[in-house]
Amino acid sequence: MKQLIGVFIFIICFSVKGQEFSLFEAQEYALENAEEISKTELDLESAEKQVVETRSIGLPQINAEMNFQNFLNIPVQVVDGAFIGQPGTLVSFRAGTDFNSNAGVTLSQLIFDGSYIVGLQVSQFYTEFVETSINRSKQDVLADVTEAYEMALISKKNKEFVDTLVEVTEDLLNKQKELFEVGMITQEQLDQTEYSLLQVKANKVAANVAYENAQTMLKMTMAYPLENEITLTEDLNQLLRDQMTDLSGSIENNIQLDLLKKQKRLSEYDLKNQKMANLPRLSGFFNHRYDAYRNEFNFFDTNEEWFSQTVWGVKLSVPIFASGQRWAKMQKAEIAVKQDELSLQQLERGLKAQEIRLKNNLKQARTNLELKEKNVELARKIYNNSLAKAEIGKESSILVTQKYNQLVAAQTEYVNAMMNVFNTKVQLDELYNNLIRESK
Repeated sequence: MKQLIGVFIFIICFSVKGQEFSLFEAQEYALENAEEISKTELDLESAEKQVVETRSIGLPQINAEMNFQNFLNIPVQVVDGAFIGQPGTLVSFRAGTDFNSNAGVTLSQLIFDGSYIVGLQVSQFYTEFVETSINRSKQDVLADVTEAYEMALISKKNKEFVDTLVEVTEDLLNKQKELFEVGMITQEQLDQTEYSLLQVKANKVAANVAYENAQTMLKMTMAYPLENEITLTEDLNQLLRDQMTDLSGSIENNIQLDLLKKQKRLSEYDLKNQKMANLPRLSGFFNHRYDAYRNEFNFFDTNEEWFSQTVWGVKLSVPIFASGQRWAKMQKAEIAVKQDELSLQQLERGLKAQEIRLKNNLKQARTNLELKEKNVELARKIYNNSLAKAEIGKESSILVTQKYNQLVAAQTEYVNAMMNVFNTKVQLDELYNNLIRESK
C-alpha cells in the first residue's frame, strides 16, 4: 500500500513539474513530433512508391478481358449479286448470330523506350530531391525551436530581474514609511516610491505574460502539448558563450543551394527526355483468346464449341516529322537548364554576401552585448546606491525613480542585445546548414 501511495505521489509531482528539456532535447523532440516534418516524410514515401510505379511500366503487363454482345438487330451485309449469279445487282443479307462472347489474356512488354529510361532515372533521383526537402523542413523547425527556446530563457531571466525589483522596491517603501512616521521624509517622497512600486508591479505582470507567451511559442514549435508544463534546463549565460565560440561552416552546405543544384539536374533530365523522344519505341505483345457465337444464350453449355485464337507480334514506332514540335520542346528544355545555371550563380553570390553580412552583424552584436551587459551592471550599481541613500532619507524618491527607469532601460537594451546575438547566430547556422548536423 505504501508503495502504491509513493508511486501516486511521484506521478502527481511529475505531472505538476512537467517535462524538462535542454535545447538539444527540445530540438530532438521537435524533429520527432513536428507535423511539417511528418508531411515531408510522407512525400518521400510517395516518391519511393513513384519509383515502383515507374519501374513497372517497363515490366511485363498481363490483362484479362471478357466481352459479351447481344445483337438486337443482326448487322446487314451487302455484296455484289455476281456472287449468286445476279451480276449488276446488290444483294443484302443478315450475317452473324444473336449472341457473341469472347475471353482472353494479353501479355505486353516494353522492349525499348528512351523516355522510359529517363523517367526511371528521374523517379529515382526525385527521392534524393525530396530527402533534401525534408532536411529543409527540419532546418526550419530547428531554427524556430532554437529561437523560441532562447526567447523563453531570456523572458525567464527578465522575469526574475523584474521580480527582484519588486522585492527591493517593496522593501524600500516599508522603510520609507518608518522614516515618514518620524518626519524624516515628506509625503511626496513616500508617494513617489509607492508610484514606483506600482510601476514595477505593472512591469512584473508584463514580464510574466511575456514569459508565458514565450513558453507557448516554444511548445508550438516543438509540437509539444500546450496544456502540459515545460521546464528549460539550459543556463542562459552558458548558452550565450556557446553561441559565440563556433563560427565554422561553408555555404557549400547550404540547403537552398543543394535544392537548386538538384533542380538543375531535373531540368537536365527533362532535356535528355526530349532528346530521347526522337528515338524509336519498340514493344511486343502476346494474346490468346476464345470466341463463341450463339443464337441462344447457352455459353455455359459444355457441348457448344469455343474457338481459340493465338497471336503475337511486335510494334515499332518511329518518329519522323512533328512540324517542329519536338524541336521546340528540346529548345525550351535547354533554356530551362541555362536559367538554372544563372540562378545558381546568382544564389552563390547572394550566399557569399549574406555570409559576410551575418559575420559582421554577429561581431557587432557580440560587442554590443558586452557593452550592454556592463551598462546593466553600472545602472544596477547606481540604483543600489540610490536605494541605500533613500533608505536613510538622503536621496529623494524622484531621483530613485529616475535611476530605476535608467536600470529598466539598460535591462531592456541588454535583452534586445541578447536576442540579436542569438538570432544572428541562428541565421548563420541556417546559412551553413549547421542546425541539422548539430542535432544529429
